Amino acid sequence: MTSPLPPAKPQPEPRSAYRAFRTITTRWMDNDAYGHVNNVVYYSWFDTVVNAHLIEQGALDIHRGETIGLVIETQCNYFAPIEFPQAVEAGLRVAHVGKSSVRYEVGLFAQGEPLTAAKGHFIHVYVDRASRRPAALPERLRAVLEVLQ
Repeated sequence: MTSPLPPAKPQPEPRSAYRAFRTITTRWMDNDAYGHVNNVVYYSWFDTVVNAHLIEQGALDIHRGETIGLVIETQCNYFAPIEFPQAVEAGLRVAHVGKSSVRYEVGLFAQGEPLTAAKGHFIHVYVDRASRRPAALPERLRAVLEVLQ
């Protein structure tokens, strides 16, 4: 019996793999005792990149919208350190759109670098704000997601 091949090792990706970009400024407090941005900050950046884009595009109303996105999965691969005071250029794309879920993928680039220093994803399940039950993606959100695929 042959064993299955292990999954391919994640690799850095070029800027051309992403559809939209946002610059994020690192802060002094982002560095950890080892002199680079701590891993938990990367997840905060993912959230910021996705939600800021959706809000700016009119696809998410965090205060009055009937549908909200809840994160059910997140993951990150690290390839090169980022440290204060570097600026980060975050690339965004959508890998999958379901009936009530979306897989967002984010690439983090040190300013001016051609390949990702880190890349990851998170999955939102969109739910009714009141009941917290899965809800169909609103049409405006679907239109914004199409551009990111």
